[in-house]
Amino acid sequence: GTPTNHTVASINMDMIFCPPGTFTMGSPVTESGSATDETQHQVTITNGFYLGKYELTQAQYQAVMTGNTDGLSPTPSNWSNKPNSPVETVNWSDTQVFLARLNATEQAAGRLPVGWSYVLPTEAEWEYACRAGTTSPYSWGNDINSSRASYAASGFGQTLDVGQYAPNPWGFSDMHGNVWEWVRDWKATYPDGALTDPEGPASGSTRGLRGGSYSDP
Repeated sequence: GTPTNHTVASINMDMIFCPPGTFTMGSPVTESGSATDETQHQVTITNGFYLGKYELTQAQYQAVMTGNTDGLSPTPSNWSNKPNSPVETVNWSDTQVFLARLNATEQAAGRLPVGWSYVLPTEAEWEYACRAGTTSPYSWGNDINSSRASYAASGFGQTLDVGQYAPNPWGFSDMHGNVWEWVRDWKATYPDGALTDPEGPASGSTRGLRGGSYSDP
């Protein structure tokens, strides 16, 4: 069987396996805060995948991006003295440079099986892991408060070290709050029919962000 956990050795990053399955993506129109682009639809994930247990930390980003030839800062944070806080000032293109460098390192070390690579999750994969088998607005239930996640009302005004709150049922931390998280897809309105392994539209103007942040209501 597939191991339930995986560690990216070069940056000591813990990942958790999400098995294949089917879930309802989006939100019902009756849900508080539901937007018109979140039409509920059934999504089937046919291939299991690993996802980071925590957000990527500044220390992990720095380890990979030091010496990059793309002119990117390896320490691009507003709070550079917090190595265990998530990296929070990288754009989507920066993440692609990070991933290419990480894949090259792991491949050179012989730790990347043929056909596997580190990539951003699709938006469907992200929501599948975030919901973790639940159907409520949040993985823990119907409402959010400062004991559940770091968002504007929590009052910190900056990122927190990863893993400060209880994880969701599948073991993922900080899927709501702390920092927005990039997904692979172009941002788009959800379709209303069932989909299998959706990857979003072929083009667009902005990439998808999920999860909320320390400064978000």
